[in-house]
Amino acid sequence: MSSLVRIVRFTRELSPLYLLIVLCSVVTALTGLAVPFIIGHATDVVTGAVGGSIDAASATRTVLWLAFALLLAELANTLLSNLGGYYGDRMSNRLRTILSVRYFDKLLALPQRWFDTELTGTIVSRLNRSIAEVSNFAKTFSNSFATMLITTFAVLGISAFYFWPLAVLLLVIFPVYVWLTALTSKKWQKLEGAKNEQVDHAGGRFAEVIGQIRVVKSFVRERSELDGFRGRFEATDDLTSEQSAHWHRMDVLRRGVLNVIFFAIYAIIFVLTARGQFSLGQMVLLIQLMNMARDPVQSMSWVIDSSQRAIAGSRDYFRVMETPVDPRTPHVAAAPGADGLEAEDLPVPVLGAPMIAFDDVRFAYENGEDVLHGVSFDVARGEKVALVGESGGGKSTIVNLLLGLYETRTGRVDIAGHPLTDLPLGQLRREIGVVFQDAALFSGTIRENIAYGRPDASDEEIREAARRANADRFIERFTGGYDTVIGERGLRLSGGQRQRIAVARAMLKDAPILVLDEATSALDTKAERQVQAGLEELMAGRTSLIIAHRLSTIASVDRIVTLRDGHVDEIGAPEDLAASGGIYAELLSLQDSGRKKDLARFGFRA
Repeated sequence: MSSLVRIVRFTRELSPLYLLIVLCSVVTALTGLAVPFIIGHATDVVTGAVGGSIDAASATRTVLWLAFALLLAELANTLLSNLGGYYGDRMSNRLRTILSVRYFDKLLALPQRWFDTELTGTIVSRLNRSIAEVSNFAKTFSNSFATMLITTFAVLGISAFYFWPLAVLLLVIFPVYVWLTALTSKKWQKLEGAKNEQVDHAGGRFAEVIGQIRVVKSFVRERSELDGFRGRFEATDDLTSEQSAHWHRMDVLRRGVLNVIFFAIYAIIFVLTARGQFSLGQMVLLIQLMNMARDPVQSMSWVIDSSQRAIAGSRDYFRVMETPVDPRTPHVAAAPGADGLEAEDLPVPVLGAPMIAFDDVRFAYENGEDVLHGVSFDVARGEKVALVGESGGGKSTIVNLLLGLYETRTGRVDIAGHPLTDLPLGQLRREIGVVFQDAALFSGTIRENIAYGRPDASDEEIREAARRANADRFIERFTGGYDTVIGERGLRLSGGQRQRIAVARAMLKDAPILVLDEATSALDTKAERQVQAGLEELMAGRTSLIIAHRLSTIASVDRIVTLRDGHVDEIGAPEDLAASGGIYAELLSLQDSGRKKDLARFGFRA
């Protein structure tokens, strides 16, 4: 239950809606409680008229007024219960909105390491399941539970007024029922957690397979993927069988105890009425009140079932929400309607300091072996530096550290003389334009993707960036031009087209630091030369860090840093390293000899 209380605290801004729902519940309960009194009184009037103790004409007028009062009570009950339901629906949907937005905000702030161990589909599945279960319970609770609770307490008070042993028997029901439910809850939640894990994994794999359906089909893996998916859900069948059997066994016990106690209650009412202690109308009143108390108790198992699912879902939700984040990460939900990031430049560079500096950096992914071993180099303001080395040698890891996606294990990275760990990540990343080897685009239009780093860019600026990236010609061949929708991850475009859009996006951002992580890897030779001309123009006067797949693309850099097994091997100008006998000289030699297999070791093409 503490998890549900936590949800209420987490969404305290909904307090006005909570109060309106409770108010409607109170009045709904009161109108519902009026019905047994009206019917009981009408029963006594009719009994008196039949027995001759009340004049027939007077009795007729009285029962008609009582019937009218009954109509008013039921109309008020109908109106107020639906009004409470309306506010409950609003509250439930608003709750879902708040929880979803805060979950997404949290995901955007989580470190890259967290995403390295999570499937995208699992994250989405957890969002849908957890929040749906919490919001569904909130809707159930608001629409029925408050009314049930108020009605139960009122019935207890009225029963005690007429005959206190009835109230005592009712009081016995609730703690016994709650205790028996508590015995059920622990095992139920454990099994529910196991089911959720299977469903989340299945959902994660589902999203991954659909996202890479071409690979699945090309390797004829449809059957095995389906078998794995089926296996996850069949595992939930066994868990559900055990869970349901446990729940219903306990429900038989709970309801059996309930039946015995209500047998005693009805027996007392009937016997006392037969002895003349209660009138026929009072008997009808008390029986209706007992039924009003019985319904909430019997419905409690359904409410508890919903609450158990909500508790299990909220635990998964808060497990994500409690994941530590880098304090430098901006909370983008802090200012609704804005991007939440402060549009400030990096601090004033330290006089004489390089724009980028790695000092004895060691780094490992998770708890594995270091992939960088004491890496040290620097890049002066406006300098172009290339990173060269075997595939897996640490080049892309250096880019990831520069972007603040990971933290070094030891050593430090400085930007303009300031430790990267002291810089707000939003400001840092705003100053870096990057083109990754895998051109990651979003569903939407070409225009939106080019302007992703500068949403306020003019149409002319977008077109100029596309022209410089050699993308304008193929864009204009589309019927929709720049408004063409490119599909999820840009699947309607070829690899080369996606890469040119990514290059145009970096050009439009116009950041002072430029990172090219094999930016032209998906282009043919002709397109690469055209795009390279635009990149050369873009790099002019900028601090540039380049990872290339062709030696020709780094021939014009100022310096080259070669990496071997995560260590810096050499640093120098291209002409100096060409004669040093190191990695760069080896690559030139391999290129001259045309040994393509050896060049591929370094990720290069001849």
